[in-house]
Amino acid sequence: MPPTLASLVHHSALKLTVRAGEDRLDVPVRWAHVSELADPVPYMEGGELLLITALKLDAEDPQAMRRYVKRLVGAGVVGLGFAIGVNYDEIPEALVGAAEREGLPLLEVPRRTPFLAISKAVSAAIAADQYRAVTAGFAAQRELTRQALNAGPEGLLAALAAQVDGWAALYDASGAVVATAPEWAGRRAARLTAEVERLRERPAPASSVVGDPDNEDRVELHSLGTGRRPRAALAVGTAAALGTAERYAVHSAIALLTLTTERSRSLHAAEQRVGAAVLRMLLAGQPDHARGVAGDLYGGLLDAPFRMIVADAGGELLTGLVEAVESAAARAGEAVLVVPEGERLVVLAADGGAAAAACVDHAAAREAARAVPDQDGAGDDDLVVGMSAPSGPIGAPAAYKQAEQALSVARRRGRVLVEHDQLAAGSVLPLLADDAVKAFADGLLRALYEHDATGRGDLVASLRAWLSRHGQWDAAAADLGVHRHTLRYRMRRVEEILGRSLDDPDARMELWLALKATSAD
Repeated sequence: MPPTLASLVHHSALKLTVRAGEDRLDVPVRWAHVSELADPVPYMEGGELLLITALKLDAEDPQAMRRYVKRLVGAGVVGLGFAIGVNYDEIPEALVGAAEREGLPLLEVPRRTPFLAISKAVSAAIAADQYRAVTAGFAAQRELTRQALNAGPEGLLAALAAQVDGWAALYDASGAVVATAPEWAGRRAARLTAEVERLRERPAPASSVVGDPDNEDRVELHSLGTGRRPRAALAVGTAAALGTAERYAVHSAIALLTLTTERSRSLHAAEQRVGAAVLRMLLAGQPDHARGVAGDLYGGLLDAPFRMIVADAGGELLTGLVEAVESAAARAGEAVLVVPEGERLVVLAADGGAAAAACVDHAAAREAARAVPDQDGAGDDDLVVGMSAPSGPIGAPAAYKQAEQALSVARRRGRVLVEHDQLAAGSVLPLLADDAVKAFADGLLRALYEHDATGRGDLVASLRAWLSRHGQWDAAAADLGVHRHTLRYRMRRVEEILGRSLDDPDARMELWLALKATSAD
């Protein structure tokens, strides 16, 4: 504890006597300062014990003393020490009355007690308090280090919460709560997600102080990591501002968690290299070799159905997707394989698992952002994701193709994410809206349209009716309202103009799709 007026009064060598303000002696003293100025306020910082002999004061004037004491209290002076036997044999009643009225502790200093002794006592007490704080801080650092080595981040948080007599929480790169200590702090930590997300937008290291009006907590937030984008965040909640020892403990926790984060980053990079090798083997049709390389790291992922996910976007958008997927997998305790490829990303995630669900949820959130033009991040979003149907190691090459097909359809339709299951369950006709397909259709049917434009027949409508009736002459002729011989003549003209036989099933299929593509305009 820092020195207080009470500790100075109880100091046997100083022989101080309280003349006013007996109920305010527990106030900490930041320094003892001697000043005989009539107005020392400009030189005060607050928290001082002011020592005077009243050399330049009219200490017997009640009005002058009221003004003097009022100024001292306003400047944050915590006590006034008056030396008797120098200029006054005793403290004038005018000063005692003013001190009592303003609630300023007034201490009588005997002539045999020099001001220097009081200053030394304050200085020694402050130094002892600082030494105790530093010693306690080092002890806390040792305990935090021991817990970090033996029990990981959870043990470190528990030790930190005990050191600061409050609570602590760790957030991952996505801003989700990873661990709290004690457990009851989980709800409080979850309420700070928005504040953590704002902190993550600032370059590391960054910190902020927020309040929790529901619980009157003072919460410090600190980013963790040495890169441009923080890898995690630490929250520390206490009932009051941190003291020196508690500050040492928090700084030690930040250093240890940052070290853990950076070490995790190196391990993560190594895991990504293993994952890239596993993916290459799977796509090369070597599932047995892929299993051997995957080992315990990704082996479980290959033992159950998985989804192949291919994403395409700028770096920041891919980073957001990676954080969402990896954080969800870590919280669920499941493996996920993430392989960056420039501005593309390939992910292997367990079918029905947390990582795959996080990918879908992240895409849905980006889709919703696009629908709100003035929302941050909307409008400049080119994230596109394709997801395969459930597959296994043997079917990995086909799953990759499915994911790329779904990605292509998502880009064409202006969607963030398309699942291959949706394509298989839907119709092929929406795919005909592609500009390349339309160009092919226009080129294939152009000669027929040009023929009909001269008024010499209706070959396009006749072809459509004939194909829709699967080549049944009577039914198609009835639909057109012409004789079947007329329809036969028109179909021969179609064959002559196009130079293709309608007996060829490939020709009939292409013509039917071309008609569908042109009718979609």
